Amino acid sequence: MVNPPFLTVLTTRFSYLLIFAFGRLRDFFCRILDAVKSSNLKGYAPICCGYEDFYWRRVHLRMQDCFDRPVASAPDAWLDIVERQSNDSHKTLQRTAETSRCLNLGSYNYLGFAAADEYCTPRVIESLKKYSASTCSARVDGGNTKLHTELEELVARFVRKPAAIVFGMGYVTNSAIIPTLIGKGGLIVSDSLNHNSIVNGSRFSGATIKVFKHNNPAHLEHVLREQIAEGQDHTHKPWKKIIVIMEGIYSMEGEMCNLPGIMAVCKKYKAYTYLDEAHSIGAIGKTGRGVCELMGVDPADIDIMMGTFTKSFGSCGGYIAASKEIIHHLKHACPAHIYATSISPPAAQQVISAMKVILGEDGSNRGCCLYYCISCYAATTC
Repeated sequence: MVNPPFLTVLTTRFSYLLIFAFGRLRDFFCRILDAVKSSNLKGYAPICCGYEDFYWRRVHLRMQDCFDRPVASAPDAWLDIVERQSNDSHKTLQRTAETSRCLNLGSYNYLGFAAADEYCTPRVIESLKKYSASTCSARVDGGNTKLHTELEELVARFVRKPAAIVFGMGYVTNSAIIPTLIGKGGLIVSDSLNHNSIVNGSRFSGATIKVFKHNNPAHLEHVLREQIAEGQDHTHKPWKKIIVIMEGIYSMEGEMCNLPGIMAVCKKYKAYTYLDEAHSIGAIGKTGRGVCELMGVDPADIDIMMGTFTKSFGSCGGYIAASKEIIHHLKHACPAHIYATSISPPAAQQVISAMKVILGEDGSNRGCCLYYCISCYAATTC
């Protein structure tokens, strides 16, 4: 990782310090003026308070036009951005009728399937006409269509696992699945740079959480050996189960996991493995099957394989691929499957179509030509 120049760091921190100081000063005088006028809280504490509220009012509002910019086109390599204007020092922004053509450096659309595609787009439009934009129901009620069953079978075949289950949101796939797999009395050993969805899912589970140094099998072994020897906190009973969680590609660093090294340690200590391939599935490997294919690891050795459809497949949602017994358990115990609205049929069709292109089942050779350049985050064809 390249460190920024010292002058850049210094001026950036000085700028934030200046904004922070003037913001606190303005808040101080505002509180005095409000106290002089009248207090109308009626005994209620303010709902929004603390540093987050201060940052929003005094920092974010001053530069909010740099973020959350409305997009008026598909997330292709270039997209149209709606212009906005403000008449109150950027406290509020109003959209205009004008748009600007901008280079897209912030999209998940790794392989370009989210834009107009000759194979995917017509099939998605047809599914919209046939199934509507939403099932308006959970899978266990009236939200299970032919497309959902086909998608789960295709995902399982694509990642080479016996079965799969799909969800309408990638973040929820982690945060809802982990508490369904492990609970109190269990141990989660998590990479220090794992995604927030994994962190929250681990916390919701009630299991004990230990962190190992990023991509460091030696430290992972140290943590596992120590925890197995000590057992559960207070009682020192053996752990009910141990799950090691890592990512295929770490989204903020763009760094691949040391999967062979971590797997060797997990096998040695009989720990379950949970692999998050949100950023790697479809993008790397000879046929796009992710880090297992790239690094020569048998998918059968990974107990839980998780991934999302928002990156390489140009859609939304996520999946869990595992043994038939685990998937059966998740379908009967996971709240995100039982209570949440199922993934929309057009979104499911988009994944099915994109996956068939990658597999070469669309009648063309595009799948064998697609590749992903991690260094520059750009997709192209040979």
